Amino acid sequence: MPKRFLIVAGFADSLVLFRRDLLAALVARGLTVYAMAPELTSNAHTSTTLERLGVHLYDIPAQRAGTNPLADLWLLWRLYWLMRRIRPDIVLGYTIKPVIYGIIAAWLARVPHRYALITGLGYAFTNGRGGALRRLVQRMYAFALHRAHKVFFQNPDDCALFGELHILPSSVPAVVVNGSGVDLGMFPAAVVSPRPLRFLMICRLLGDKGVREYVDAAQRIRAKCPDVRFGLAGWIDENPDAISQSELSDWVAGGDIEYLGKLDDVRPALTECSVYVLPSYREGTPRTVLEAMAVGRPVITTDAPGCRETVIDGRNGFLVPVKSVDALVAAMERFIEDPGLAQRMGQESRKIAKSKYDVHKVNKVMLREMGITCEPRVKAEIHG
Repeated sequence: MPKRFLIVAGFADSLVLFRRDLLAALVARGLTVYAMAPELTSNAHTSTTLERLGVHLYDIPAQRAGTNPLADLWLLWRLYWLMRRIRPDIVLGYTIKPVIYGIIAAWLARVPHRYALITGLGYAFTNGRGGALRRLVQRMYAFALHRAHKVFFQNPDDCALFGELHILPSSVPAVVVNGSGVDLGMFPAAVVSPRPLRFLMICRLLGDKGVREYVDAAQRIRAKCPDVRFGLAGWIDENPDAISQSELSDWVAGGDIEYLGKLDDVRPALTECSVYVLPSYREGTPRTVLEAMAVGRPVITTDAPGCRETVIDGRNGFLVPVKSVDALVAAMERFIEDPGLAQRMGQESRKIAKSKYDVHKVNKVMLREMGITCEPRVKAEIHG
């Protein structure tokens, strides 16, 4: 039974937003748990939450969108040095740089069990197809994953693509899990208010999330039905594909979008909305969609990798083609024409969330696949 577990993240907040229940499960099974991320110890909310769980925290000098090779070498050295000091039995990295440099550092440090979690493909794949950036990322992924013991994917399309591109060798096992899961207790079902009809999108404000398509659809709908509301929550990210501040300001000034900013707690917004929308070009498995389903909201999303797995078309929502504003508008109009549809489909969303995306079921699979099979010795306390 391993004793020391290290998780490496590219974004400090994600350790609480997406991995808190997994870390709690590890602590409950008696493991000493370490977490590394940029600016982790200076992030008051995240560091306090994780320390209360019993997780030991370390900062790493990772720049998620940076391409400076010297900075990346410094990150690799820092990871290697910390791993030699901590001597973990297991390392799990997720997102691009923690996977690539985390696995390489763990290999150099002779960590006995090395795992990667592919939570999505990122800008290099969705917008850099065929370009130098994508080729570089593929080579680096391949070098790292040849030194992993197992790779987790959040949808079967990403798993298949890594095999087709020879990024993941056949000798390294691949496991597809149902996203990051969702805590059904923290996201209880809520009745949909029949009027006014409210659509909601929550995401990093990137072009490949389908933000522009969502805004275009809102403008078309409100030209005919001005009482329908459209909420947009999120933040402008460090990414070449990010929405500009001026573009966002123009949308808000136009009056068709209610900008909610970056939400520390998405539950009130999800409860107030009628239908959740994510017209993304590609995802791992979108966590906000799972949270909306848990609350009991229908989902309009794209027939794209990572998105299509969450919706049974016509049962708990609608799937639309990527970049098709016409199809997005048509799906939205279905809810305008049938006031009871959101509640009926939302109930189906909740059922699917319970059967497929319960975070405890997802984490149980990951723990088993990492050889952590003992039952919890204590109940770890989880703080919001």
